[in-house]
Amino acid sequence: MSLFRKASCALCALTLTTAPLAAKMPDKAVASAPIFTADGRDAGYAVITTRKDKARLRISLTGLPPGEHGMHFHAVGSCKGDGFSGAGGHLNPYAKMHGSKNAGGSHMGDLPNIMVDANGLALTDIGLEGLSPELIQAMFDKDGASIVIHAGADDYMTDPSGNSGGRIACGVFKHR
Repeated sequence: MSLFRKASCALCALTLTTAPLAAKMPDKAVASAPIFTADGRDAGYAVITTRKDKARLRISLTGLPPGEHGMHFHAVGSCKGDGFSGAGGHLNPYAKMHGSKNAGGSHMGDLPNIMVDANGLALTDIGLEGLSPELIQAMFDKDGASIVIHAGADDYMTDPSGNSGGRIACGVFKHR
């Protein structure tokens, strides 16, 4: 059998099984961000994936203080400035209030708290609200987006940042 014939037969088999494979297809990574502390230490990694019209955030943190920490997508793709001020405020294209418990909420950038264990480690996989095309469009406008980890837990209500304290780690998303 020629190489061409083998390739075309494999392609035919793939075409015939497309429907079952579509359900098993992995998420597509659309953005990633290495995360650093203010003193430049590696603090982890975040990846945004999509499948159809759903988006997910997978995040791994290391070397952070144990306990519950607020985290948010911020409106600017910068971690420069004192306390990562270059990241700006939360990603909030619809001018909502902060938090899932706030009657006027929530920001597109509001995320659940993350629990860092006694060893300074955290790993989570979060389904993101809204349709992925809207999220991706908002995040990758002309100034990009970042992810910020805060010193304390987010109360999911207090505007503008959930009373979650200072910014202790930050990463700038790069669109793939």
